[in-house]
Amino acid sequence: MSQENQESSFETLLNESMKEINIEKTVTGKVIAINTKDEIIVDIGYKADGIIPKSEYSFQEDSNPRDEIKVGDEITADVLKMNDGLGNVLLSYKRYQARNARAELEERIKTETIFEEKITDVTEKGFIVNYKGIRIFIPISLSGITRNESVEEYKNRKVKFKIIEHDFKNRRIIASIKAVKDEETKKVLDDFWSKAELGKEYEGKVTSISAYGAFVEIGPIQGLLHISEMTWNRNKTPNDILKVGQKVKVKAIDVDKENRRMKLSYLEKGPDPWGKMKYQINDIVTVTVVKFMPFGAFVELEPGIEGLVHISQIAEKRITKPEEELSLGQKVNAKIIDINWENKKIELSVKELEGTSHEYKEEKE
Repeated sequence: MSQENQESSFETLLNESMKEINIEKTVTGKVIAINTKDEIIVDIGYKADGIIPKSEYSFQEDSNPRDEIKVGDEITADVLKMNDGLGNVLLSYKRYQARNARAELEERIKTETIFEEKITDVTEKGFIVNYKGIRIFIPISLSGITRNESVEEYKNRKVKFKIIEHDFKNRRIIASIKAVKDEETKKVLDDFWSKAELGKEYEGKVTSISAYGAFVEIGPIQGLLHISEMTWNRNKTPNDILKVGQKVKVKAIDVDKENRRMKLSYLEKGPDPWGKMKYQINDIVTVTVVKFMPFGAFVELEPGIEGLVHISQIAEKRITKPEEELSLGQKVNAKIIDINWENKKIELSVKELEGTSHEYKEEKE
């Protein structure tokens, strides 16, 4: 056989041993190198090597093939050009991924999968996520963003979301971060209420204070701490006792699991002083004026036990307001004229001791 025929025969055999490669065909080969430009060189069993430029490797801008691929790995890609101008077959790994991503995405949507991906772009209308080349839109209304957060803060942040609407034909895929947050919140709430019990003690944080009490954050809920459950002193206000942000120890005194409401009692309130109260009608006591009302003055006998001196019981002479005879913080002698144990009320008289209170004070001293 002539040398010319031998060369022709060898070329024919070589070509026959090579794969048939065409544009848009998918090929699988072995990575033989990653060059200084982060281009992946692939042996695809063809007379020319395949090359995957960094730009055709991933849809993620910060993705680096050196961190994910090593020499010897197998990789599948789509053929873009038979010759990239330097004699290599131009390949695209990201186009192959995108083509297969739709089938994968459809399957994950069917199973209501929760996705966790990075937000690639932020617009006035919402967030954009690039899932292996597929654009997913998250409207602001479904972003779960709070008033204290900036939309721009979400760029490049990884978020969890669920796809709630999809139309691959028109390339419309809508997702919701809020749906995932709502599910997570519901799970936390369900767990909390399943364990909530009457009499159970909690440590919480005061989140707001009003005239009638305070709200205390206990895990995922806000419990109501009424002023009557903060102190036995009826003339103190919630602001006298607590501050917003203060940590407090409380006890559940009413648990409504159906409506998910809880009423609390402040543990520092202490035991009811009326439980050890030994005062009797006609006792003469030294009291402190703590509050004025148009109808009289409230006085403190001891911490947690208060009584009322009606305006008619302050002085023998006629007065129009308690301040004419008394002052806040003043200590005076008074006589207990009535005790209502059921409603925990004490009525006292100062005028019955008028002219004798000084002598009584001296005797007591």
